[in-house]
Amino acid sequence: MGRASRTMIDSPQGPAYVLRDALKMSAPQDEAGLNVNIDDKRRPNMRMNPLTTLIASLCASVLLSAHAGAADDRIETMVAQTIRPMMQRHGIPGMAIGIVVDGQRYVYAFGVMSKTTGKPVTHETLFEIGSVSKTFTATLTAYAAAAGKLSLSDPASQTMPALRGSPFDKISLLDLGTHMSGGLPLQVPDGVNNNDQLMRYFHDWKPTYAPGTVRTYANPSIGLLGMIAAKSLNDRFDTLMDRHVLQPLGLTHTYLQVPKTEMARYAQGYTKTDAPARVMPAVIAAEAYGVRSTAGDLLRFVEAQMGLVPVEGDLKTAFAATHIGYFRIGQMTQDLIWEQYNYPVDLKDLVAGNSSKMSLEPNPAVRIDPPSPPRDDVWINKTGSTDGFGAYAAFVPAKKLGIVLLANKNYPNDARVTAAHEILTKVVGREP
Repeated sequence: MGRASRTMIDSPQGPAYVLRDALKMSAPQDEAGLNVNIDDKRRPNMRMNPLTTLIASLCASVLLSAHAGAADDRIETMVAQTIRPMMQRHGIPGMAIGIVVDGQRYVYAFGVMSKTTGKPVTHETLFEIGSVSKTFTATLTAYAAAAGKLSLSDPASQTMPALRGSPFDKISLLDLGTHMSGGLPLQVPDGVNNNDQLMRYFHDWKPTYAPGTVRTYANPSIGLLGMIAAKSLNDRFDTLMDRHVLQPLGLTHTYLQVPKTEMARYAQGYTKTDAPARVMPAVIAAEAYGVRSTAGDLLRFVEAQMGLVPVEGDLKTAFAATHIGYFRIGQMTQDLIWEQYNYPVDLKDLVAGNSSKMSLEPNPAVRIDPPSPPRDDVWINKTGSTDGFGAYAAFVPAKKLGIVLLANKNYPNDARVTAAHEILTKVVGREP
């Protein structure tokens, strides 16, 4: 598939920032950044003249640039060695991979965004991220809670009068945000095409399990949660998402509705049988699976989870709130949409936690009481799929390490998880 297209995305300070970070890590050094023997008793008290200092600084910069370039090439090689074979095995036309490691961000592009046009994937290509969108909805909900507009302990019917006198009098917002509502289905039933029909469906629905006892992965639950968050903040969901999450984070290429001016960058998706597909407008699509983004933007969202992007006020509180552990299912801890595992994590546990058994079958859960506060020593992740796209995002706060995988084909979760685990394991274990 040829050489990956690579974009190294540094901080706003540019490449000089990278050099300064490299200098700081290469101690002990003198003022020029050169390694020196700091035992003053064993060396004469010498000072370099300004010209010598300048020459030494330039030499150090060249050496550090070469070292950084070699490290970048090693990371690119690690990514390509994992991604290219996976694309071939699953017939994936194109992918974009974002990685944050050692304070630097990288985006790698592979393949094509359309098999018809042959146009290559770049760092600007838009992908559907499927259920990774739910983490954005969870963030907006947590923002509303931090702003005092709702509480996760509120019954769902409190904000939605149409649901009063229904089972949602006893189903909390936390139950909705952790898939613990009592048996809501994976998808909205056929025939439910607008919000009025959705409210009637919810009102008449009967739970199979007591809320808070069994995890059943459900788009309707997070869809309802997003609707409630928007109602509590008194505006449209897409407007609120843009105002309170996307704009503050600088996510300028992330959309719930792709503008006409950006359609040329929107990848064509392909189903498991290689039929062209893109997500269609539908009830609760925006809240549950409707975000389109670039690898760079989604990586920035991941960085914000780890405090690598400046975030203040209620949004900062919201990010932390989505990392609280509420239920345990096997080795997986269910946060507010995000799912976490003790780190280091065995690949088999990640695969099991992201398996079809976990998403398509009911799974008994154990409530964590009191809830587990946000931790750094965990692997936090979320998969996402639409008919034509597959996505995965994962990060380890303690390591300031994260990855996003975006593909314009719906391919198995275990392949995504295995690829991400393999890449990050190589990155962490690489020689400095």
